[in-house]
Amino acid sequence: MPRDTREEPAEFSLLGGPLHQLGRRLGLVRGETNTVLIGVVLGGGLWIIIAVLAVIGGFADRMLSLSFIGEPVRLLVVIPLLFMCESWVAPRMAAFVRGITESGVVPASALPALDADVARTRRWIGAWWPDAACLLVAIVLAISGVRVQTYGATSAPDPTADALAARVGLTLFRFLMFRWIWRMGLWCWFLWRVSRLDLRLIPGHPDGSGGLESVAGVHERFTPLIAAVSVHECASLVEDLSAGALVITSVYPFLAFLLLVDAAVFLGPLLVFTDKLWASRTKGLSADMGFAGRYVTELERKWLGNEGVPPVVASMLGTPHLHTLADLANSVNIVRNMQWVPIGPRLLTMMAVAALVPLAPLLLFEYPVAKMAERFFARLVGL
Repeated sequence: MPRDTREEPAEFSLLGGPLHQLGRRLGLVRGETNTVLIGVVLGGGLWIIIAVLAVIGGFADRMLSLSFIGEPVRLLVVIPLLFMCESWVAPRMAAFVRGITESGVVPASALPALDADVARTRRWIGAWWPDAACLLVAIVLAISGVRVQTYGATSAPDPTADALAARVGLTLFRFLMFRWIWRMGLWCWFLWRVSRLDLRLIPGHPDGSGGLESVAGVHERFTPLIAAVSVHECASLVEDLSAGALVITSVYPFLAFLLLVDAAVFLGPLLVFTDKLWASRTKGLSADMGFAGRYVTELERKWLGNEGVPPVVASMLGTPHLHTLADLANSVNIVRNMQWVPIGPRLLTMMAVAALVPLAPLLLFEYPVAKMAERFFARLVGL
């Protein structure tokens, strides 16, 4: 059934749940998808409370200590980045789903199944129980005192006078991270459901991904989430490095593992399209090669004849057949170079920058600024 004869389905979205609804009621959601203000209010407001309690309790000196930098980083940087990510990625997800329906990648026969998956995802996102479960897990971890990670002084409940506020901050951070894990799981499930549809991929599509390049654009918008994870890990490692609990050389395995996790979480879901892309490439290359063989055969018959005698050169100049042959060769090359996974250099570059740039402060523990400046000026004077 054609799209224009059906009732227009709801757009795909990962925005919803009790926290999102509360933010809308309080006017913290701007437009349809901008939820950054929720993160700023949650993180900034709680940090002000922690700072006031630290001053009252006589622990104000810790506010400037690298050994406790994790608290302000989580509340003032990481939490707003989490909401920035959902603000960025939500419109692109909706555009991706619209694009694959309007372009015909999802044929009319598969539209009801796609609409059902979109509706199911929206119901799960809008339900109260996922957020409640995430909050419950975060509270249980806070009460039990279990550390989710083995490094970082503030990754465990704080024993100081502002312990309650610090514990609330850590619980809030964990709740929002679990909330994002749930959303990423839903997105992976949705991509898998789309990949199981009878997709009509176009082997010769200029995007080199059969018409699925827009899904890479969705994952480009996850860069604030990638940066948030790197910022948090960097702050936790800085806490232990400054306290002498770690040496800089022991940090490298953590960083390598972090990059592997980023690749698995943000690139791995795109592998669900590999079988469809590979099959489309194989089918398209076979069809194009068959057509090219027939075309070249007819071209040789026209110009060389049965005896193989070449025609007058002047009559060949400017013939459209030669231009068509060149275009056909380009078309075959596009199909031959078709990607088997919709991951391009732009996505890889953006992910690498988002993951590595927040980790740059760790270099200061191996290459202190003062020593670097001293060496620079020594060499400059020596010249």
